[in-house]
Parts: sequence; structure tokens; C-alpha cells
Amino acid sequence: MNTKTLEQMKQLRLFGMHRAFENSLTPESINYTSDELVAYLTQSEWDDRQNRKIERLTKSAYFRYSAVMEAIDYDPSRALDKNQIQRFSCCDFIKNKQNILITGSTGAGKSYMASAIGHQACSLGYKVVYYNTNKLFTLLKTAKADGSYLKQISKLEKQDLLILDDFGLRALDNMNRHALMEIIEDRHGKHSTIIASQLPVEAWHELIGEHTIADAILDRLVHTAHRIDIKGESMRKKLKK
Repeated sequence: MNTKTLEQMKQLRLFGMHRAFENSLTPESINYTSDELVAYLTQSEWDDRQNRKIERLTKSAYFRYSAVMEAIDYDPSRALDKNQIQRFSCCDFIKNKQNILITGSTGAGKSYMASAIGHQACSLGYKVVYYNTNKLFTLLKTAKADGSYLKQISKLEKQDLLILDDFGLRALDNMNRHALMEIIEDRHGKHSTIIASQLPVEAWHELIGEHTIADAILDRLVHTAHRIDIKGESMRKKLKK
């Protein structure tokens, strides 16, 4: 009977329950009451599905780093507000449709921090996608050519959290400027965006170009944004030392 039950659990794709029930049949297992056994099997299936969901969300986010909030360095030289950053762990900024703007010099740890927040969002069940900004613009230009542009824009719009890393390494041309406007406009008031850049926010207007469009983009980005400006020497140099 137990062999048949285990096989049916597999066929029903109740993998967590299957593993838990199989473990409960060993001589070393705890003697459960019927209520305890049902609770144990149900919790095991729940945990298994949650873990697989997190794994799926993390994989589809395409993070640059496997980063965790606990590993962020709060050395005084970096001038980070630990309370501010730790509050991001509960991802209320996503619930509130707010943005995060992370700035700092090369190697300061901007990408790691953005990725750590993104990983945390995945662990809470949010849909996240990470892009190097220049590679995203290249992807969208290709999409314009092959007719899949609207599909790509729609995919970006649906993400609970969009991370744009290395923003501002190149000035925006007209097509990239309008693509960024479309992305930010579609997400404004609906979903959250994290932007990491070497340039201070005050320099983004000139970087975007086209006064009217720059005003529109920054108005939607900055006014509902949490700001993090990372100080100190390059983390890469620090790690080498």
C-alpha cells in the first residue's frame, strides 16, 4: 500500500510530500499521530513548492552576482545607512511601487547591493529581472529589427522589480532615450525599479539628453526613490589587499 501511495504522489508531482512520507517510513522516524502526519506531509509539500518557486524566480532573474543582504559591508568609510538598507529586506518598497537609485564609484559595490536586494525579492516571491543597461538597449534594438520589441517591453513591464545596472556608461542615443522613457512610463506607479550608476543622479539629465524627455524620465524615477550613495575605495581593490 505504501509503495502504491508513494508512486501516486510522484505522479501527482507531490515531491515534497513524497520525500516526507518516505522518510516517515524509516525505523528511525518519529511516531506521528494521524493529525501530526497530515500536518508534516502538508508542510513538507508547501516548503518544497516554495523552494522551487524561489529557485525558478532566481534563475529567471539572470543576476550578475549570487548576492545576499547579510554579506553587505557596512564599513564606516562606505557611509551606508544600515537601517535604511536592512529595511529593504522586507521589500516594502516593492509593495509601495517605489524605486531605489544606487550611485558610487567603480567597484564600490553597487551591482552587488542591487543584486542582493533582487535576490531577497525573489525569496519573497516577487518577479525580478536584472539587466546591464547597455546590453538591454542592444537587445531592444535587435527586437526592433526582428519585430519582437513590444513583446520585450511587455516582459519588462510585468516584472515586480527591474534592475538596471551600469546605467550611464554611455550617453543615450535617440532610440535608447525613447526606449528608456517607454520602460519607465510603463512601470511608473505600478512596479519598482533599481538603477545602479557610477554617475551621481544630478548628472543623469545631461546623460539622457533631450530636455523634455529627460525631465519626464527623472520626474517618474527620482521623486518616489530611495537614494543610496556608496562612498569609500573600490571593494575589488579592498578584497585584493
